[in-house]
Amino acid sequence: MKKLCKQSMVFTMIMVLMFIMLTGCGKKEETVVATTAESTSEETTTAGEQTVFTGDSLADGVLTVGMEIGYPPFEYFDTDGVTPTGVDVELSAAIAEELGVEVKLIDTAWDGIFAGLAKGDYDCIMSAVTITPDRLLEFDFSTPYIQNYQCIVSRKDGAIKPASMDELAGLKVGYQEETTSDFYVADYMTAKGIQIETYEYAKVIQVFDELELGRIDAIVCDSTVALSYVGEGSIYEITWQQPDNPEEFGVCIQKGNTELVEKVNAALKALKESGKLDEILSKYF
Repeated sequence: MKKLCKQSMVFTMIMVLMFIMLTGCGKKEETVVATTAESTSEETTTAGEQTVFTGDSLADGVLTVGMEIGYPPFEYFDTDGVTPTGVDVELSAAIAEELGVEVKLIDTAWDGIFAGLAKGDYDCIMSAVTITPDRLLEFDFSTPYIQNYQCIVSRKDGAIKPASMDELAGLKVGYQEETTSDFYVADYMTAKGIQIETYEYAKVIQVFDELELGRIDAIVCDSTVALSYVGEGSIYEITWQQPDNPEEFGVCIQKGNTELVEKVNAALKALKESGKLDEILSKYF
């Protein structure tokens, strides 16, 4: 090994300090917002491109749940700005109670949420996750706990109120990126050969803000989400809703973790039979 001269050592130390400062200022994509115990250590094995679970979920008495807390009414911060609330927040707590464990919520950016599950950063995702054929290839799911449709939202006082997907042609349309709304618009444009000026946003809240400011003409989003924005006193209204073939939301779990799938399904069944599931859903819808 070559011995560094004094000037080189000083320069190296300065560079290391700059790196540490820059790293410390970087944005974290995952934040633990509600913790009751340390997270479970899990193991995975990789078969080709697929990550398969081989660990022991809930071994430490904690159910860790990944969710994007910014998607009302499923998960969002209460009026104090720090307390998570919403359908999935309450349902995850109810499932954990049925399983006899504590719950730990991990606030995760949507564009990295599935990668986090594949790595074992949490036991499952509860974040209004649609069960799709593509996702079933990579992950396991619980039985569905709610149905959802794609819909179009416009301003009540707006001059433009699209009453069908065809009427979005030539308009500025916003949606949350990497969601089924994103995929629905893209597939529709391809199938129908129409052009829509699309605008993608990281969070659904940003999409509604843009419509309020008049920067876009309409929104395509989940009907379950739209219901929390429309109604008496709202500036928004649903002008079209998908007529059939509803999507279904489920708890997304690492591929191969059949034990946790069975436990979550049993918990959901018990919550349905006791009326607790309907109580949670009716509170927000």
